[in-house]
Amino acid sequence: MSVVAVDCHAHVLDHDYSLSETRNYDPEGGQFGSAARFLSVLDAHGLSHGLLVAAEPYGFDNQCMLDGIARSNGRLKGVALVKPDISDYDLEALCSAGVVGIRYNLTSFGMTQFLHPATDRLFSRLAELGLFLQIHCEHDEIVEVMPLLNRDGLRVMIDHFGRPDVSRGIEQPGFQALLELGRRGDNVVKLSGPFRCSHEMPLYDDVTPFIQAAIKAFTLDNCVWGSDWPFVRVAERIDYGPEYACVANWLPDAGDQKKILADNPARLFGFS
Repeated sequence: MSVVAVDCHAHVLDHDYSLSETRNYDPEGGQFGSAARFLSVLDAHGLSHGLLVAAEPYGFDNQCMLDGIARSNGRLKGVALVKPDISDYDLEALCSAGVVGIRYNLTSFGMTQFLHPATDRLFSRLAELGLFLQIHCEHDEIVEVMPLLNRDGLRVMIDHFGRPDVSRGIEQPGFQALLELGRRGDNVVKLSGPFRCSHEMPLYDDVTPFIQAAIKAFTLDNCVWGSDWPFVRVAERIDYGPEYACVANWLPDAGDQKKILADNPARLFGFS
């Protein structure tokens, strides 16, 4: 299937897979969504491919995501959750299974993952293998780890344009750190999940200055879009269509839309 449009941030939660006993949240019944269901959502909205992010309720067990990728006929790839001391063999196996990055979560785990003794070597391996370090953070959390991210070959990808506190404006330290990452040239930002920081749903007018600043710093070539389906850990109902429509609201030019939805994901993650 040719690359028409890619949703670069979604999770799969399937009742057929056991949740981790140490999970940090329990997904509600309506927030479960299998890989097959996600593909149906993509089909319904005219998208061709998707980038899955392993769901935290499974801990470091990526099997639910990996099985979804394996059954997708090349339509899905993934970002895995791993322990910092993962073996070379297991990391390379993830690559072979369609994984294009690993995720560290500052919001859930603070500095724990970044300060692990094995993290330095893991980051070197990510650079060698061409894998992204995807970081989930909010507000000013990214500031503390900035010195750790300045290394040759390590490409960083930021979830949800850093989930800024929109009431503090674009000058807040965390968002300025995100913009610095963008100006370094090889890092990527996901223009995803505006509902996680906006106070003006469903049009998200209050996040527009942040989106435009992120696009300018990272350049359009290093921006991708994601829905954050199936919209876990939110009180309000979120529908896929309006989230997808954000792309046209933020980028009225059809060529710019094609770049962020198709060209960039194909180049960055190897979709074809």
